[in-house]
Amino acid sequence: MTRRTKIVATIGPASESPDVLSAMVAAGCDVVRLNLSHGDVAGHLERLATVRQVAADAGRHVAVLADLPGPKVRVGRFPDGGVELVGGADVRLVAGDGGSDADTICVAEPGVVAAVRVGDRVVLGDGAISLTVVAVEDASLGHAAVTARVDTGGRTQGAPGVHISSERFHLGTPTPEDLVLTDTMASAGVEFIAVSFVRTAADLAPVREVVAGRARLVAKIETSAALADISAIIQAADAVMVARGDLGIDCPIEDVPHLQKAIVRDCVEHGVPVITATQMLESMITAPAPTRAEVSDVANAVFDGTDAVMLSGETAIGRDPAAVVATMSSVAERAEREASYRQWARRLGRLQRGDWSSTDDRVTAALVHAASEAAHDVDAAAILCCTRSGRTARAMARFRPEARLLGLSPDPSVLASLALSWGVEPVPVDTYGSTDEMVWFAVETAVRHGLVAHGSTVLVLAGSPGGGEGSAAADVMRIVRVE
Repeated sequence: MTRRTKIVATIGPASESPDVLSAMVAAGCDVVRLNLSHGDVAGHLERLATVRQVAADAGRHVAVLADLPGPKVRVGRFPDGGVELVGGADVRLVAGDGGSDADTICVAEPGVVAAVRVGDRVVLGDGAISLTVVAVEDASLGHAAVTARVDTGGRTQGAPGVHISSERFHLGTPTPEDLVLTDTMASAGVEFIAVSFVRTAADLAPVREVVAGRARLVAKIETSAALADISAIIQAADAVMVARGDLGIDCPIEDVPHLQKAIVRDCVEHGVPVITATQMLESMITAPAPTRAEVSDVANAVFDGTDAVMLSGETAIGRDPAAVVATMSSVAERAEREASYRQWARRLGRLQRGDWSSTDDRVTAALVHAASEAAHDVDAAAILCCTRSGRTARAMARFRPEARLLGLSPDPSVLASLALSWGVEPVPVDTYGSTDEMVWFAVETAVRHGLVAHGSTVLVLAGSPGGGEGSAAADVMRIVRVE
């Protein structure tokens, strides 16, 4: 059995060439992430075109996820080559637009400096550098400034983000820039748009309005506020990302593994794809092999049931992006051999949650539950989901079936979007006039592509062609012996 957990890889200077990107796709990359926090729009559109060409050349359905910057506050740029912030040293944080150095760090958003209090934690970049506020200057001096002691030092460069607790200070999301980028990337045809720093389900509504059905929304869970509205966020999103970097800054770091497991579990129960992200193979930015702890981290994400694992700097700026993807793939595939997916399916049972509330959804939920049991009972080689929107395939994926899981659709954008869902292999088919034709040609297509063998048993899930998914439930299950 091939790997079922999907891999999201960030494209950047180290991986934007067609040759490197081709090697990443060959190594197992399923979704390419464009980090819109870095670079200009023209550059990202060029990368998008490269991904499309590479995927076409490889004959693969590779989805593209455009990750919005969100309301991130950055400090003034450090000198070229960066500076070393020494543990135990004091630095001043000053509101302003100037540059930063080892003694003074300028913060572009004045509200951040004004909001902190003695004892508050301040983090730069991805969390590697941490400071604690030890003194607040008198506001009567005419400008906001505080003194902070460096708890965890290191070299910092460029203009890293600065983070304080979202309970102290937060900017609204999405930003006006986010909405402009949303329209541009949706028009360009990306399958997914990730919304940063989501705090409530309502934060997704403005982006959803701009998208107007052209792309699917990924809610990034990276604030403590989002945890209070997590069920509603999961129901409002098309997918969820557990962004452990900022989440580990906004919440006690010892809570992050438990939050990760809870969010993944909730997403699977709702039938919403979930991505586990941040520092999964971080050491491979510079090293040829991961640490043992990183391998365990990836394996545990697979055991949690995540749909996808994500690479960030490892492939964007790393020494060998294709090798990182290959390593991630082999670790995930090995972990899947130990995962108790059958027990997972039994625990889910007929669980109805969140957006499984309409009559059509309940019919689909009942059908895929029955298919999960039937596939096990008849030792099915594959489950073929004939789907218009991807809904049936995603619903089936939540049971993590042992059988091969194929998502067959006439819509190329739906096929690409299934690249994010656990275990689903996208397969293109034509549109047919009857359920019998749909079932017949689904099986014929799977055989022709070498996905099922003669003599095997398969299950086919389908809906009425005149209604079908999107306007009616998938309501037909056939057990077929492939002759």
